[in-house]
Amino acid sequence: MALDDVLVILLAGGAGERLHPLTAERAKPAVYFGGPYRIIDFTLSNCINSGFRRIFIATQYKSLSLNRHVRMAWNVVSEELGEFIELLAPQKRVGEHWYLGTADAVFQNLYSIVRETPSHVVVLSGDHVYKMDYSKMLRFHLDQNADATLATSRCRCATAAASASWAWTNGIASASSRRSRRCRRAFRARPIWRWRRWASTSSRRTCW
Repeated sequence: MALDDVLVILLAGGAGERLHPLTAERAKPAVYFGGPYRIIDFTLSNCINSGFRRIFIATQYKSLSLNRHVRMAWNVVSEELGEFIELLAPQKRVGEHWYLGTADAVFQNLYSIVRETPSHVVVLSGDHVYKMDYSKMLRFHLDQNADATLATSRCRCATAAASASWAWTNGIASASSRRSRRCRRAFRARPIWRWRRWASTSSRRTCW
C-alpha cells in the first residue's frame, strides 16, 4: 500500500467558542497544550507517524499564531520528495464567502486537491486530542473496497449527544445528528439505542 500519493486535508479554522477565553486571540488548534505544544500537534504527529507527508491545513479564524507555529515547528518534510505541509487560507475560488463549515472548506479547496492528483484524500480535524494510525484505517478502507470510511468510537447515548453521532446498521451509517437540544431529546426518546450509538470522537475526525 503506497502512501506517497495520499493527501491530507487538515481542518484548522475553528473558533473554538467553548474554549473561550483560551481562543480569544487564536484558533482552537493553536491553543497551547502541555507547555510549548499546540492542539494541532496531535493530528500532525498522527499524520507523520502514519506515513502521510502531503498535508494541506485549511485555516481561517485568527490564524496568525497557528501559521507561525506550523512554519517554525513542523519543518520536518522533504520538498525534494514531494512532501509538504502547506497552509490554505480561504481563497474565494467558488464564491464570495469564507469557509462555511467542514464540507465547504474541502469544496473551496478542490482546485488545490485536484492539482495534487491524490489516490485518496484524508479529511481530519486539527483541534482534537487523540492518537491514531491513519494508515491502518486506509488499509481497512481498501480491504472493504469502500467509497468512504468514517472513524467513530462506541459511546453512551448521553455522550453522543455532545458530538456528531451515527446509528449503524450492518456497517452502514443509517442516521446522524449534531449537537443540539433536539438531538439530546431524540436520544432520550430512543432508549433502545442507548448502547448502539457511535460518535466521532473528534466530531469529524477522519473521512475518506
